[in-house]
Amino acid sequence: MSFVALQDHMRKIIRKRIEAGEFTGMELARRSKFTQAHISNFLNAKRGLKLSALDRMLKCLGLSLYDLLDPHEAARHAAAPVGADEDYADVPLVEGAIAAGNEVIVNEVVSELLKFRRPFLKRITPDLAAAPPDQITKRKEWTRFVLIKVDQKDGMSMWPRLLPGSTLLLDRHYNSLRPYRKNDRNMYAVRKSGGCTVKYVELEGNLLVLRPHNQDYNIELLPVEEGQTFSDLLVGRVAHISIEP
Repeated sequence: MSFVALQDHMRKIIRKRIEAGEFTGMELARRSKFTQAHISNFLNAKRGLKLSALDRMLKCLGLSLYDLLDPHEAARHAAAPVGADEDYADVPLVEGAIAAGNEVIVNEVVSELLKFRRPFLKRITPDLAAAPPDQITKRKEWTRFVLIKVDQKDGMSMWPRLLPGSTLLLDRHYNSLRPYRKNDRNMYAVRKSGGCTVKYVELEGNLLVLRPHNQDYNIELLPVEEGQTFSDLLVGRVAHISIEP
């Protein structure tokens, strides 16, 4: 993606936010410390932004450079490109906060790449929760499979199904609450406190009920904030568990 294309995407984002009433051009100028004429000329493609000015605008809007990338373009440089090995695919191992917050997983955030048989991954069925079409499309553009390690607390709260240090394969294209298998509870990675936790999940009103497997641990209640849906909080279904001896 070219620098010009990045700026064009920035224009679209700003126009969309102005149309949604998040701010006016004057407010954006005040926040970014550009003149209103500068903002107007940029939005009308009469001038571009220097690299330092683009950085300032990203910070003002609460965006990162990844937010300006076309997901398909970003996927070309992602951590798990289609390799020459037809039998195995590389799946990225990342921190829980990355799994919860990064739509496209790029090499810079990957701890390790682990191989999974492609036929196994193809057999895993996705299930996206009902949502407006643009939200469903956006989730489909996420890197689908990622791996995380279970920490001490989550491992013991889900014992004996999990142990601390277990490696979990997450299907981030599964954010519905429908059972994957009849008479079996799905286990999910759930966004929480800037990272993620692993639990069974139920919905009660505007609360996600996070249930441990180990009854020595407490049930947690996670509010669904205004403007969110429960599916926004679900990072993905645990599709495979690897417990090292």
